[in-house]
Parts: sequence; structure tokens; C-alpha cells
Amino acid sequence: QVQLVESGGGLVQPGGSLRLSCAASGSIFSSANAMGWYRQAPGKQREWVATISIGGTFYADSVKGRFTISRDNAKNSVYLQMNSLKPEDTAVYYCKAQSSIRPYWGQGIQVTVSS
Repeated sequence: QVQLVESGGGLVQPGGSLRLSCAASGSIFSSANAMGWYRQAPGKQREWVATISIGGTFYADSVKGRFTISRDNAKNSVYLQMNSLKPEDTAVYYCKAQSSIRPYWGQGIQVTVSS
């Protein structure tokens, strides 16, 4: 049963932009204390990118000022607007919903930044 579905990835040139979307089931979205994005580059560990919660929005230093996380409660969705993309942003990006019981993960979507 798929509960988080990412979309919007692809190939983009350095300096370009992409907008990732994560559609969650209603029960997951409403119970989540926080929604976030993570990424995993080849040969590296999964790393945190951004979080949105009642406390605000938070970003990894590597993306601060370039990426923006947002949510649309009416659509049970969270987004990641990525601007000024760099080759080092290339990774599989994962959406995460954190409830008080457990985390939920999407299947991941590829983002490739290359000329």
C-alpha cells in the first residue's frame, strides 16, 4: 500500500530549477508531526534536506537559500522547490512523514543535475 508518492524529478542543467511533490494519504498527512525531504547520492548515506512542521521550516546548510519546502493541506501534499541546482544535488530524493508512532517514506525519485 503506497502512502507517499514523489513526483517532479528528472534531469536539469546546473543553475536550473525543479519542484518535487509528495502526495500523501489523508491519514498519514493529518497525523504527521512533520514532513520532510531527504536525499541519497550514489555511494553515500541518506541525508536530511528540509523539514516543515508546526515549528517552522528548517534546512540543511547545503541547500539553505536555494531550496524551499512548503505544504498544501488541502491536497495532502508537501513540496520542495529547488533552485540554483548544482551537480552535487544529484541524488534520489525521498519524502518522509513523521507521526508520533512511526516514520513513513516514499519510494524516492531521481534528480540529476548535469550539463
